[in-house]
Amino acid sequence: MNIYDFKVKTRLGEEIALDNYKGKVLLIVNTATGCGFTPQYEGLEALYKKYHDSGLEVLDFPCNQFGSQAPGSDDEIHEFCTLKYNTTFDQFAKIDVNGETASPLFDYLKHEIADDEIIGVKNKMSMKAIEKISKTATQKEDIKWNFTKFLVDKTGKVVGRYSPTYRPEDLEDRVKELLSME
Repeated sequence: MNIYDFKVKTRLGEEIALDNYKGKVLLIVNTATGCGFTPQYEGLEALYKKYHDSGLEVLDFPCNQFGSQAPGSDDEIHEFCTLKYNTTFDQFAKIDVNGETASPLFDYLKHEIADDEIIGVKNKMSMKAIEKISKTATQKEDIKWNFTKFLVDKTGKVVGRYSPTYRPEDLEDRVKELLSME
């Protein structure tokens, strides 16, 4: 099984196969509109605009499992993101990332790389505090909070998992490296 075997629902309820993204570098993120990390939409959009023409796709999956920070319908979430952060990357239907109702895609991503990469003592301390309040992260590989990021190379291999404290702009060098690989 690989990333291209999965199908997901668009925010409009249509099913789309991830094999539509073959040959692209993917940054897959579970997001929320009412989270302390929500301003990361700016960094995600900046990366997308800068590298989309070179083959980067940002795939946004809103998730309401952490502190109910993604309330509203898929349309309301999309409207918020486009009006407040001018997002233009693909946004999908709201999903769960942990537990029995977790998206099969996120189950796959979590099992491919079970631990978040975290930079810096302050960010490690922040993630320890987040882990204590996260009610749905019961397994080691579970996603701890919104804005966990997964990087997938052009062949569909999951090559990185980054904590919510890891800013999108800090992924730029890694994205450039993956885009340059044949």
